[in-house]
Formats: sequence, structure tokens, C-alpha cells
Amino acid sequence: MLPKPKRYWTPQHWASWKPFGIGEQYPNNYWEVFRAIWLSRHKLPYAWNILNQGVCDGCALGTTGMKDWTLDGIHLCNVRLRLLQMNTMSALDPQILADVSQLQTQKTSQLRDLGRLPYPMMRQRGEKGFRRLSWDEALDFIAHRIRATTPDRLSFYITSRGTVNETYYVTQKAVRAMGSNNIDNAARICHSPSTAALKTSLGAGATTCSYKDWIGTDLLVFIGSNVANNQPVTVKYLHYAKKAGTKIVVINTYREPGMERYWVPSIVESALFGTKFAEDFFLVNTGGDMAFLNGTVKHLIAYGWVDKSFIDSYTTGFAELEASLEQQSWEELERLSGASRDEMQAFAQIIAAANKAVFVWSMGITQHECGEDNVRSIINLALTKGFVGREGCGLMPIRGHSGVQGGAEMGCYATVFPGGKPINSENAAQLSQKWGFDVPSTRGLIAPEMIDAAYDKQLDVLFSVGGNFLEVLPEPDYVEGALQTIPLRVHADIVLSSQMLVEPADTVILLPATTRYEVPGGVTETSTERRVIFSPEIPGPRIGEALPEWEVFVELAKRVRPDLAEKIDFENTAAIREEIAQVVPLYAGMQHLQQAGDQFQYGGSHLCFGWNFATADGKAHFTVLSPAQKEIPEGCFLVATRRGKQFNSMVQERKDAITGALREAVLMNAVDAAKLNLKDGDQVILKNELGELTGRIYLAPIQKGNLQVHWPEGNVLLDKSKRSLEGVPDYNAVVRLEKLT
Repeated sequence: MLPKPKRYWTPQHWASWKPFGIGEQYPNNYWEVFRAIWLSRHKLPYAWNILNQGVCDGCALGTTGMKDWTLDGIHLCNVRLRLLQMNTMSALDPQILADVSQLQTQKTSQLRDLGRLPYPMMRQRGEKGFRRLSWDEALDFIAHRIRATTPDRLSFYITSRGTVNETYYVTQKAVRAMGSNNIDNAARICHSPSTAALKTSLGAGATTCSYKDWIGTDLLVFIGSNVANNQPVTVKYLHYAKKAGTKIVVINTYREPGMERYWVPSIVESALFGTKFAEDFFLVNTGGDMAFLNGTVKHLIAYGWVDKSFIDSYTTGFAELEASLEQQSWEELERLSGASRDEMQAFAQIIAAANKAVFVWSMGITQHECGEDNVRSIINLALTKGFVGREGCGLMPIRGHSGVQGGAEMGCYATVFPGGKPINSENAAQLSQKWGFDVPSTRGLIAPEMIDAAYDKQLDVLFSVGGNFLEVLPEPDYVEGALQTIPLRVHADIVLSSQMLVEPADTVILLPATTRYEVPGGVTETSTERRVIFSPEIPGPRIGEALPEWEVFVELAKRVRPDLAEKIDFENTAAIREEIAQVVPLYAGMQHLQQAGDQFQYGGSHLCFGWNFATADGKAHFTVLSPAQKEIPEGCFLVATRRGKQFNSMVQERKDAITGALREAVLMNAVDAAKLNLKDGDQVILKNELGELTGRIYLAPIQKGNLQVHWPEGNVLLDKSKRSLEGVPDYNAVVRLEKLT
């Protein structure tokens, strides 16, 4: 049993003795509640029911209403409150789309605030704006264009914006019925390196533990992950973890203020005095994590701090890793990581002292050219002491979007079928037999490849459910140019986005979508901890002619392939869940989810429990890893772009309430700034061969030689050709910095 949190107050964990942290920089959570009430004032009963009955459409922690399975009490965060407006806002006036010239100058945040999309609309080349059309007209037009081309010239993309398992599953089935595997979703751009690394190393492609393992474990390590900003409810978990004696450590390029201390509004003690979280920060270079972790393992081996019994009995590849690390010099590991040998030893001592540990990581690890190996370096470290498959231990690639975990598991990928099965002739034949139609057996296009194909004029149709390629992919000018070549673009969404307003090569169609709370029969989502949760339909106002995305894809596929109409049709979402349970064995049992509160955690509380690994040889695999040799030209900086007060690319505020940084901030170490005679607020320009970004210096506790800027503003500096093995863009760059006068 893990230790329980102390019931009494613990002043040693307080962030400040000043009541309510007066004068400190942190979010005003109570103001967010009043703001949400005001914005939803005309539909308060509906808004309350969404919060109280629905599964959160924010991050992937997972709730039922405002409760979860980790801690008692109410769980409600600023991200969910901000998203509430989208679920309760009224429809926009279609007349504003009659001429889009004024809209094209607005930011996506401004477009979003105009209201919900109420009707299908069309704009063709040469027209000033969009005109309304019926669903039959829209679907017949799209189906005609699909039939007029070949499957290899089609592409379909599904964002994780509150998207549910039923939509993912039906969409990929419909697309494959139309003869194509060119389908992708946001899960790939986030954590496909994690899935790939976990599968090859452990035989398990998802988080191996539960959130409860955070509270009372000896050691909780966050690597390239800022949960205080991206999964705000976790600060409540961290508060109780501290009270249970858990040591929290952060490895990152920037000493994130929210990971250092936070005022948790729903806990009286923390609301008054705040809570100190991380006891140790280890600052590394952008992309220096693997070198730092290799150095840590090198120390563990040298001092005999590894669990030799576990390694000998349950793993393979350790001797090869040990031999490789012997060849990696301390000087090189220090240069690449940005950390000293002593710092690596200090972290190794922390690892050695722990009997149990949980490792949590996110985009700071995966969104690199070496994303898969970055994850494997974390797995290597965890395996040195058997920190997997038992209580208080685990590996957690934490998800930033509600429902994104299910995207890959439903097979909504260009490279895997449902259940994560690889795309090959054998698996295609098995699916063909189950579904009753031929399933394509060759790998499809992933999202960046879709844009490349479009740029080369090899794409005739792009169907995007949510998402905004303009704001999530590198080199936005290139992306816009690619979008302008596609003869038919279809955008299904709740609200307007800048992507919809890109000039049509021929035709652009907008389709209004429902929120998860509006889908008849209810839906399910899968949380980071593999919990499949039922979210019921919430009675209330409905917007125009908006339809659930799964219904749209069924109707479209039936028009493209009328001969398969019976094989791709579903009566309701319950029927979809019945089929998922048959096709995806992990999800057996989801057919029984029918009302609010229904849920199950596939695989149980721990994958690999008892050190049973689902690899071919039944053992966990260490991986030999050599950090990439990066040479940073004199006078240049490493820059990371994933920052900001936002929900994925959905910018919510110009100022980050946790850091105090504005959108134009260029986070910089004070020592670096002094060398260049720069001070806080000075205007600078970041340049490389791809683009330029103007900003203002914001002095911050960041590793020397590194900068951070906001995203998607920083995408102009990114190289579209730099991707991980799984096709994830590298959201980091090398830049020169010049002062503007």
C-alpha cells in the first residue's frame, strides 16, 4: 500500500506565508469561474449540466461530471471553463461569411468568438464568401468529387478536439470503405513516439500505471512536461502527493513556475498559502534529455545502484547498453545535455534512493527528430530499478487532449488498423472478413505527408474534422500554399478557423459539427490512464443543422459506395460500441457503458503487472542510445516553441497567468542577455534560413544558450523536413538573435 496523504496542514510545503499569495504571479481561478458564468449566463442550466454530467472535453485526465477516480471532491479547471463557452455559445450569423475579406485579417481566437457554425456552406473559386446549402447538396457534391478521383488522392484528418471513440472508429472505417488508408489524427503529432517506444521496449503501447500511483510513490519525475499549465487538475494530485511524502523532480529547459509552486483553489490550505511542488529542477538544453538520462544511467551503473536481480530476470539488452555508455564521454554528455556530471550524479542519487517511481513526459520529449529514442531513454532509466508493473511505479506519456488516447486505438491512423495492428496484407484480410468489404493493405499518408502531397498537386480532396494545419505545422506559408492547391477542401468543425478562409483552388465546404454533449445516445472517451468513460447526451439547445461527425461519415461513405451501405451503417452510438468491442479486444466491455459514471480501465491499474511483458521474448528491452551530435554555431541559440496560455493551438489569453509572459515574449537566461547587452523588454528578432520572428526579451530561469517562444507564433522558424521516425514534426530550431532599435 502507498502512504496516505497527511490530514493535517504541512507548513513546510507552503509556497508563501502571504495569504492567497498576494503579489505572486499565478492564475486567478475564482475569476475564471465568474467569467464562465457570465459568458454562459443565457444558458446557465445547460452549462451546469455539461459540467456536472459530461466527461470533460479538455485534457485527457478524464472525469465523470466534476469527479474522477483518483481523489474525492470536485475537479474543475480553467481549461474546461474556457472550453465551456464553445459548448454553450449561440450560432454565428451566416451573413458574416458572405464576404470573408474582413474575416481573413482576424486571429483564430476572434473567429472562434463569432459563434458556432449552424449550416453547411460552400465557397467556390472567385467568390467573395460562402453561401448556404443543404446537407444532401453538400454530401452529394463531396461524394461526386471522391468518386471522380482515386483513393490515393484523398486525405482525411481528425483532430482531438473533444473527439470521441465512436467518431474515430466510424471515420476510419468509412474512409477504408472508400478505399483509402490516408487518415490521420492529432494523437500522432503528440505521442506516436511514445506508443512506438513503449511497444518495442515493453510490449505495451500506453501509460502503464494510474494517476493514483502519483500519490504516495517515493519519486515523481516530470520530463519535458508542464502539467500545471496543460493538465491543471493535476496540481491537486501533486498537492496530495507532497502530503503523502512523494518527492517531485522536474527535468526541463525552463524552471516552470507552475511546477515549482501553485495555489490550488479547491483546497483551503493551498488556496491560502500555495503548495511547493518540485524539490529539484535539473535544467537541460532543448533536446538534451537523452544525454542527461544516459549520464544518469552511467552513474547508476558505476555506483552499483541498479536492481541487478530485476535486470537479469526480466530484461534483455542491458550489457549492450552498459558497453555503449562506457564509450560515451562525460565531456560529450555534458556538452549535449547542458548539465554537469555532478548534476547527473545528483539525479542518479535520487533515483537510487527511491524504491518506487513514476515518470511523466509530454511534448518536450516527443516532438523532436529523435522523439522515439528520447522516450526509450526514459524507459531505460525506469528499467534500471524495475520502476514498472507494480504499485507506485510506471511510465506515463500524459495526454493533453480529451479523447486523443482513443484516436490511435480506434485505428484512426495511416499506419495502423483498430487495436494498433500494423497495416499489412494479413491484418487487412482479417478486417476485410469482419467488415465484409476489401480493406486497403498499404500504408497511407500521415498529416505532414498530406500537406506535401497537396503542395505537389497530388491531392484532390482534404477532409479535415477540426484542426488547423495553418497553426499546428511548421512553415505556415508552405502549408497555406499547399492548401490553396487542393481542388476540394472540407472542414467540419464547431467554429470558424483561419484554415477555412484560405482561398479555394476550386471549392471549400464547411460542415457544422456537434459537441460531444450533443450526440444522441452518448459517447465515450479514453483518458491518459486508459479509462474508457461514458459521456451522456446533455439535453439542451441545439445549433442549426449541426450533425455528429460519425453520422456525416456514414452518410458520405454510403454515397461513395452505395453497394456497401448496410456494411458501414450504424443505428446509433450503442451499435458502434458493440462493434468496437468485437474488433478491438482491449475495449471489450465498452458495449455495456450506457449512463453517466459508467467506465472501465482496460488492462487494469497497471500494464506489465508482475513484470509480465507482452514482447516476443516476454522481457523488457533496454535500448542502446547515442545522443545526436548537435553543433550549435557560435552566436546562435536553441529555441523551443511549445509555450503559452492555450489549449493546444487554441490561444486563450495574450498573457500567461502562470509565467506573466505575453505572446511576444522571448524567454532568455539573464546571463545570455547580459552578454548581448539586452534587458527585459528589449525588442529582438529571431532569424534562421526559414523565417523571422519579432519579440521582446523576457528574462527567465531558462538554461543558458536556449530560448523559448510561443506556439504557433514560432512555427515560422521550424523546418518542415525535420520529423521523428513516426512522422512527428520537430518543434525546435536553431536561430540567430538580433536586437532591434
